[in-house]
Amino acid sequence: MNKVAYDCDVLVIGGGIVGLATAYALTRTAPGIAVTVLEKEPGPARHQTGRNSGVIHSGIYYRPGSLKARYAVRGAAEMVKFCAEYGVAHEVTGKLIVATERDELPRLHALVQRGRENGIPVRELGPAQITEHEPEVRGLAAIHVGTTGICDYGAVAGRLAEASGAEIRYGAGGEVVRIDRRTDLGVAVRTADGGVVRGKVLVNCAGLRCDEVARLTGDDPQMRIVPFRGEYFELARPELVRGLVYPVPDPAFPFLGVHLTRGIDGGVHVGPNAVPALAREGYSWSVVRPRELAGTLGWPGSWQLARRHWRYGAGELRRSASKSAFTEAVRRLLPAVEARDLVPAPAGVRAQAVLRDGTLVDDFLIREGARAIHVLNAPSPAATASLPIGREVARRALDVLRG
Repeated sequence: MNKVAYDCDVLVIGGGIVGLATAYALTRTAPGIAVTVLEKEPGPARHQTGRNSGVIHSGIYYRPGSLKARYAVRGAAEMVKFCAEYGVAHEVTGKLIVATERDELPRLHALVQRGRENGIPVRELGPAQITEHEPEVRGLAAIHVGTTGICDYGAVAGRLAEASGAEIRYGAGGEVVRIDRRTDLGVAVRTADGGVVRGKVLVNCAGLRCDEVARLTGDDPQMRIVPFRGEYFELARPELVRGLVYPVPDPAFPFLGVHLTRGIDGGVHVGPNAVPALAREGYSWSVVRPRELAGTLGWPGSWQLARRHWRYGAGELRRSASKSAFTEAVRRLLPAVEARDLVPAPAGVRAQAVLRDGTLVDDFLIREGARAIHVLNAPSPAATASLPIGREVARRALDVLRG
């Protein structure tokens, strides 16, 4: 490889919202830079970005000082501004986090304190005030988080792609199958159809396949993506819910529990639960890819995780197998709901990084290798935080490029 052989300065793998936000940040920070984004799907946001409940998260859940807390708080305000500037449907709705059991009250009060430490306006509500906000919701106490909102993240990703001015190669020859890297000359990426793209710096935003891409570069990510499917229902009686209603989360697990979210289209999503996916893109139990499943089962952290959280996991599996069990979970917040009110909706898959000892990576995880930046853990609230994440990844890529 020599200088004339480069196709671009920065080569981004992955056309989800983080990859496209990185391209957007690169071209704004360094006008004239050549950026190429490789996306194996025929359009943007086909996986995590386009398969969530569309919530602009406030940042209330996250440990003060963590990347998640800082980027979510900053990113929520920036996302609202971006949507307004680029004509993307959005609304700042606020949300309720509701305690339905007495043992949840200390955790609810801890969230109030955490919200204040993160600079988020929070109001505490009693049962009567809960009913004023959500007439059909029941709880012992709640908090109202005013900065939470909703938007269409698929549309955001599309606007980022257009506004970046980067070369976006959708359906780019299938998956990446080989990466040749020479620290003095950059990287050459080969796709399944035999095509080769060369860049001076590689940015890995491959989401569900980010650990595989990192290993193809020769870097050890020291984690594996363990995919968890989130199964959703649509509420057939959306009038039962006015806005966004969440349970008090269990701090021992990174998932928020079954919640109710009115989307930008007026429909109400119910879910998700969290069950193991049998493929990286396993959006139903019928999608099984033996090689990918073997990779998950062969990672020691998967078994450590299962031993540590088997009771929680058994409950999630029960709710996946039984609609009545899922309905029972929803009725803790919304007693009026019945099984026939829940209509199956498209599922999503969360790319959860798991360490060798079974630890679920809680924060965003960005690592650097020679001529490469790897985004290795960016599940929710990554869509909310995509603009600040994109700037951070772009800064690191430019440091490598200039260095």
